[in-house]
Formats: sequence, C-alpha cells, structure tokens
Amino acid sequence: MTHAGPESLSARLHARLLAAIAAAGGWLPFDRVMAMALYEPGLGYYARGSRQFGAMPASGSDFVTAPELTPLFGQALARQVLQALDAAQADEIFEFGAGSGALATQLLGALGDRVRRYSIVDLSGTLRERQAERLAAWGDRVRWLDAWPAALQGVVVGNEVLDAMPVQLLHWDGERWFERGVAAVGNALTWADRITDLRPPAAGPFVPGTVTEIHRQAEGWIRTLADRLQRGVAFLIDYGFPEAEYYHPQRIGGTLMCHRAHLADTDPLADVGAKDITAHVNFTGIALAAQEAGLDVVGYTSQARFLLNCGLLGLLQGADLRTTAAAQKLLAEHEMGELFKVIGLSRGLRFDPIGFRAGDRSHTL
Repeated sequence: MTHAGPESLSARLHARLLAAIAAAGGWLPFDRVMAMALYEPGLGYYARGSRQFGAMPASGSDFVTAPELTPLFGQALARQVLQALDAAQADEIFEFGAGSGALATQLLGALGDRVRRYSIVDLSGTLRERQAERLAAWGDRVRWLDAWPAALQGVVVGNEVLDAMPVQLLHWDGERWFERGVAAVGNALTWADRITDLRPPAAGPFVPGTVTEIHRQAEGWIRTLADRLQRGVAFLIDYGFPEAEYYHPQRIGGTLMCHRAHLADTDPLADVGAKDITAHVNFTGIALAAQEAGLDVVGYTSQARFLLNCGLLGLLQGADLRTTAAAQKLLAEHEMGELFKVIGLSRGLRFDPIGFRAGDRSHTL
C-alpha cells in the first residue's frame, strides 16, 4: 500500500480547511480549525499514520510522554489504580487517548489478573492499530470502543488527553472581547477576530492585547464522564494550572503551542496537520465542571508529588543510570514534575487515595 507523504497530506488538509471556511461564510472559530488539524479522518495530525510519541527526534517522533520515558510511570500509577479498583469493587480500567499503548502495557503488566478487562477509547484509527499490536499479548482482555460506554464502573485514566481537546481563543483589546478564528486571504490562512459574548471564567484584570483560551470541550467531556461514571474514580494527568495562574495578567499570550520533532512553535496555522496543537489545562474549570455534574474531587497535586506518594522512589531501588535519569524527568520541577498535575474525580466511593496523601493542592483550585 502506498501512503501519501506528509507534505501532500498537509496540502490536502489545507485545502479542506479553505473549503470549510468558504462554506461557513468566510470564518471558522479556532476550535473547529484545531479539531480538523488534529482529527480530520486520514489528514489530521492524529489520523494520518505518522509517529507522534518517542523519546528522541531521531525516532521520527514529535514529543515524549511520561509512559514513553520509563515504565516506572505506569508501575507507580498502578499502585493508585489498584487501590481504586479495590475501593470500587471493580476489575475494569478505561483509558481515554491511549497513545502508543505504553501506559496500557505498563498497567496491565503491573496489575496482572486484577484487571479483567482494559477498555480503550481512542479517536485515531492508526493509533488503535499500533495499540493492538503492542497489546496483543493480553488478548481479549483488551478491547477498543468507538464511543463512550453507556456506564462506567472501575477506574478511568487519561494521560495528556485534556490538552488535546480543541479550545476557543479569546482576544481582549482593552475594551471588548473578541473570539479569534481563522479566515482565508487567497489560499493563505489568517487570524480574524469577531466580537463575542464569550468570556474567560476569571474576572481579570487582563492586559490589552491578551489572547487566551477557554475549554468548553474539555469541560463538556468531564460532564459526559460524570453522566457515565456510576461507581469509580478517574485519574487525569496533564500539564496546566489552577484558574488564578492560568488567567494571570502576565500570561498575555495564552498557552497555545505546537510541537514537531521535539521543538515547539506558536503558529498553528502553518503546516496544519503536520504537528501537534495543544493548550494547557485550566484545572479549576475541570474541577468545577466535575462538581457541578455530581462528581467528587478527591485530590489535585503535582505529578512529582503524586508519583512519590505512589512509591516511585521505592521502584527506583537498584535501577540503572538510564532509568534513574528518566525518572528524574518525571519528578524535576524544571521538567515534568511541577508543570504536570494529577486530578482525581470519583463517584460513589469513600476512600483516601494514596496519590494525594501528601501535598494535596485541592485548596488552590
């Protein structure tokens, strides 16, 4: 089978975006553009068959996630998952956005027969194929779902899922709020603003010229989680901030970022489909959406504190230098340890999650 090259795929996606802009009257909100850039079937970044995840650029990857750095990430998380499975009297894990399948491999390997079924929900058909190859050893214990199950009972995990959900962009000119979208000038994509009634959840103050994001799709995803979760816990791990930090007056450029070949840039309209587009998570918005929908926030802390609480240091006993260096990236403040956070959401349980026993920051949300 012959696959189109990345340049050809980007050109086709660019043309499809131009057509969508024309059909919409000359303007598309950015969340629609981001959705197409990432998920358009066969053309979007996560739907085109390229390799996204890996530790080094030489692998052809664009960025690294914690499970790709070291299996100790999943082994530590497994201790929290086991406690939650016992509390819920359940034996199923649901993973959303399973990426390369690395985390599923680590959790299944650590938990063994304690997991009767591992259900994966992933929008990308190409990623599902890679996951199936990697997880073949677990046979029928692993299944792939095309949509949300009607009911969830067990443990939900999502590592770097919320940051990949499309965001809306808002621009403050000092007097009015505008929604930032995309228009076309000839065959070029360009930014275009429209006056809007949308507002950030924080009151400000905002510096004139500020561009920031709002996360209605991620918060909607949380409401769907609340609707389906009957008894269990969700652990969501991602980079982000509480609201007061997210909408701080000094953060005038927002958090929107692109990644390719382990380099970052801030232009999502260039080479659409050929690179990742992401935004940090407003964890206060996630917590409020969860509580308003009937879930309990059982903890919120940094990734470093969460992993230490789950026994990562013990897992490092006797580890070689490479493993120790990888674990250091998970914990260090200037790497992933502080920027990444973990939030726990539950329904129908009363238990004390080990991952939040020291250093819980729920009071900052």
